[in-house]
Amino acid sequence: MRVVIAEDNALLREGLVLLLGLAGHEVVAVAGSGPEIVPALLEHRPDIAVLDVRMPPGFRDEGLRAALEARERIPGLPVLVLSQYVEESYAGELLGGGTSGIGYLLKDRVGRVDEFLDALERVAADGTALDPEVVAELLSRRRESPLDPLTPREREVLGLMAEGHDNATIAGTLVVTERAVHKHIGNVFLKLGLPPGDSGHRRVLAVLAYLAHAPQV
Repeated sequence: MRVVIAEDNALLREGLVLLLGLAGHEVVAVAGSGPEIVPALLEHRPDIAVLDVRMPPGFRDEGLRAALEARERIPGLPVLVLSQYVEESYAGELLGGGTSGIGYLLKDRVGRVDEFLDALERVAADGTALDPEVVAELLSRRRESPLDPLTPREREVLGLMAEGHDNATIAGTLVVTERAVHKHIGNVFLKLGLPPGDSGHRRVLAVLAYLAHAPQV
């Protein structure tokens, strides 16, 4: 696949270029600052963008802003965001427009090559990849929410859904049958008050409900 990378740390940036090249992907452009990102994406129209949250010149949220703008100007552009820390406000804002083709990983996940490449390919295929630590942080900061009625197992299932896993992977992770996973998901939909209809749409709504209740800080 064709990739654009936005990362100001030269060592990490070149490491990503090498890693993706060895994995058979083509890095068509790199950006070292916030203002370079959107022009590179508009010029190359990659299969996926890999963006750092904080970029020069301000080292605040330049990468995130570029990701949001790029997805407005290139609808459906898959974006995998990398961050040094769990920043729940950024994750929530990025996911606010829907979870398709979105990933949010901590940078240390890049060192786990198989996990990183799996996340990259999942996001490029219009899926979701959320770092388990990001999901855990968002969940830990919630107070009263629609998720309160869920059982611990239902929360586990929903958490794995939020990371972008399908039913078969969830079943394997929890060492249960796919039938059991399907039943848990049905209970989640029911307890969240999601009306019967397209299961894929309800799945997205359930994930958004899972991520949408972090308190304002």
